[in-house]
Amino acid sequence: MKIKKFLKIVGGMLGIILVAVLIYVGYVYVSYARLDDQLPTEIKQKATATKIVQNKEYNITTFNIGYGSYSPEYTFFMDGGKESKAYSKESVLTNVNGAAKTIQNANPDFALFQEVDVNATRSRGINEIKQLSQRFPTYSRSYATNYDSAYLMYPIFDPIGKSKSGIVTMSDVQITESTRYSLPIETNFNKFFDLDRAFTVSKIPVENGKNLMLYNVHLSAYMKDKKVQKEQIAKLFNHMEAEYKKGNYVICGGDFNHDLLDTSSEVFDNNQEEEYTWLQAFPKKDLPKNLSLAELSDVKTPVPSVRNLDKPYEKDKSFVAVIDGFIISDNVTNRRTNVIDAGFEHSDHNPVEMTFKLN
Repeated sequence: MKIKKFLKIVGGMLGIILVAVLIYVGYVYVSYARLDDQLPTEIKQKATATKIVQNKEYNITTFNIGYGSYSPEYTFFMDGGKESKAYSKESVLTNVNGAAKTIQNANPDFALFQEVDVNATRSRGINEIKQLSQRFPTYSRSYATNYDSAYLMYPIFDPIGKSKSGIVTMSDVQITESTRYSLPIETNFNKFFDLDRAFTVSKIPVENGKNLMLYNVHLSAYMKDKKVQKEQIAKLFNHMEAEYKKGNYVICGGDFNHDLLDTSSEVFDNNQEEEYTWLQAFPKKDLPKNLSLAELSDVKTPVPSVRNLDKPYEKDKSFVAVIDGFIISDNVTNRRTNVIDAGFEHSDHNPVEMTFKLN
């Protein structure tokens, strides 16, 4: 009798767990939705300048701020580390403000940000757009959602939770139009972990009647289907080429999640015994003939733009690479491009800056 009673209790508990799992899976499926392609983004117009001048030097930065969670000692479970959420609200505020101050010091005319959380468990509910806007009160701004997930129950004992995150473009010249374009993603179960990848295109007038088409992108990192990864890149490249053929100037900045050097592991003397499958070579050969990567000015001793998150950061010991940067059309001159050495103090990325002029 005691055994039957015990088995009944165990069976009941397993039944409850099974029902809970089914309810959760149902919730994830029901809550899943992708935003439509080609959506206009809201523009907060603060800049007073209305046009870009030809043959004048301008400065642009791009910075993946890592949703304010990644201080140097932080590790991330999807990279082989431990943590899934920021240590505290205070650490998020410190990191976002520190990242914003780094860009302020660069004094850019245009600033691109990725992994800016609006309301996410992982970043303790902090509205990071508000923080950035306070640092750049005279810049026009556009925002688009790049990632919007249901509450994800992994890791089981410390769930990453619900995330809503996006890409922010700031300009010291008025943005007349900004559009969000959806990127292809995997259609299997992995879609629940990589929900709404996108890029934005912000139109900024030039004095000659043409426009600077400013792209902001954050491509997928943990994608297993290489076909979809190539489709993401193809859509981005094709859109940029079409704008160039209209006679416009094209600059695309962001986190490409591809190795922008010939081989970062050799340049930075990474430990190649460990396998880091997320670092794939950037497909330079697939770029349309009128587009190119903005080459770093310091190619012999470059600064890395990203660190792996399997271990706390240690200079000259951590696995690092350059995956952030710019693509430009041939009517844009790259005067200088370098990674800003911020020591990964407030993000797992370092920002990249480019000085350019429109021909």
